[in-house]
Amino acid sequence: MSYCLNPACTNPSNAPRQMVCQSCGKDLVLRDRYRSTRILGRGGFATTFLSEDEGLPGKPTCVIKQLRPVVTAPHILEMSRELFQREAETLGRIGNHPQMPRLLDYFELEHEFFLVQEYVKGATLQQEVRRSGPFDESMVFKVLEEVLPLLDHLHSQEVIHRDIKPANIIRREIDDKLVLIDFGAVKDQVSQTAIANPDENSTLTSFAVGTPGFAPPEQMAMRPVYASDVYSLGVTCIYLLTGKSPKDLSYNPVSGELSWRDHVRVGPEIQDILGKMLEVSLRDRFRSAKEVMQALAKNSGVSEDYQSRTSGSRSPIRSSSGSRAYSSPTRPRSTSPSARSASKVRQYNATRSGTQSPLTESLSKVSGQLSTPRSSVSSLGMDSSSLSSKGRSQARLTPNALQHAYGRGQRDFSGQDLRNLNLRKFQLPSANFHESKLQNSDLRDAILINANFGRANFSGANLRNANLMQAYMSHADLAGADLRGANLSDAYLSHANLRGANLCGADLSGAKLTESQLSFAQTNWLTVLPNGKRGKKGRC
Repeated sequence: MSYCLNPACTNPSNAPRQMVCQSCGKDLVLRDRYRSTRILGRGGFATTFLSEDEGLPGKPTCVIKQLRPVVTAPHILEMSRELFQREAETLGRIGNHPQMPRLLDYFELEHEFFLVQEYVKGATLQQEVRRSGPFDESMVFKVLEEVLPLLDHLHSQEVIHRDIKPANIIRREIDDKLVLIDFGAVKDQVSQTAIANPDENSTLTSFAVGTPGFAPPEQMAMRPVYASDVYSLGVTCIYLLTGKSPKDLSYNPVSGELSWRDHVRVGPEIQDILGKMLEVSLRDRFRSAKEVMQALAKNSGVSEDYQSRTSGSRSPIRSSSGSRAYSSPTRPRSTSPSARSASKVRQYNATRSGTQSPLTESLSKVSGQLSTPRSSVSSLGMDSSSLSSKGRSQARLTPNALQHAYGRGQRDFSGQDLRNLNLRKFQLPSANFHESKLQNSDLRDAILINANFGRANFSGANLRNANLMQAYMSHADLAGADLRGANLSDAYLSHANLRGANLCGADLSGAKLTESQLSFAQTNWLTVLPNGKRGKKGRC
């Protein structure tokens, strides 16, 4: 099959040897050599295709990454062109590593940019977990031993990956080696430049690169460091051990830390290493992949010893097919000097249990001033009418308090009562509003890209022209919500209640929802459906 790369094409599938798309008339062979056969993935700024290189004998398989600016203004195109060149140079430099895809070609066609990379045949770690179930400790230990040197190589080249997750680590079929894929340098730089020009009306504004749940707070605030990749690898390990996405795990409402320890069965030494990888505070996290490698070296044999003590004499490893093979355990571990240091780490973490996030700190101030006049409480940006003698848990956020907390780095507003608030034009990308109450709130023109609204209540809310691209809205209640003109592209709306929701003019391209859900909502011919087609004629 030949697949058309035109994003606006309504029927991109064509016959295998076709030269021109029968639906839109676009050329199907780029630069007279690259023919795409199927789509591999789609994001907010890029789409990847499995392709054939017809310019070489045997037509070897490759991957084409299409980078398409959402805005065609001249200065945006020029910026995109410069950043595209920068990413190509970066990929060319790091692609010399045998466990990273090589850059084969790059070019620009009609204001669209294309990267051609080596195709890595194999299964991702995410696919392995879905196929064969969660990993055990020894298997995760081996993943760390193999991926950490890759991160160390990246960081030595002054490159931050920014999107470490199970779906971006492939076990290469030919040799069982783990390969790191999907580098998003262009997207990150474009988003930072767009933020410097907040008046630009584009979907690039305030877009932080990374996957919600896997990316740490400083990366979501667009200030990634090398330790950001360490955090993401830590979350990846939790996924491998539990089979659960970070969105399926709870967070500590005080510290913002992922609550994972009750879901895994690993030895205390590995728990301490993972714990330090997952520290929310950069001050307490491993600063680099090299530091984690050193900690693992001190615990040499820990994984195999713990496995033999808890599961018998055999230690499973994962084969390239995803099935489990077995090997004999290594020698038993002698008294580990790291056990004593691990105990000190646990004691140190215990002393930090009272650390407060910016939001909690604000709430604490309120609870400490409950005896003061209401005017004093209001000056803190809180709603004094909701305060009671029970303290800070009763304090209700005002728009000013929400904006102030977000500006100071707070991203977790899960469970908050935000009903009837005026949040128009607020910029809150990648914030966590899981199970929050947002009934009748005004969120018109708000920037809510990558935000987590799982099980949130939007009943009667005004989300007109809001940017909810890639937002997580599973089981959210959107009954009667006004979503006219909203950008819901690639949003996850599984099991969301859309009864009576107004989706006229909304962009749902790539969104995850069913036709049954849509049947309860109001749409018109301006609505872009998940398949990219227009909705039926209707009045809104």
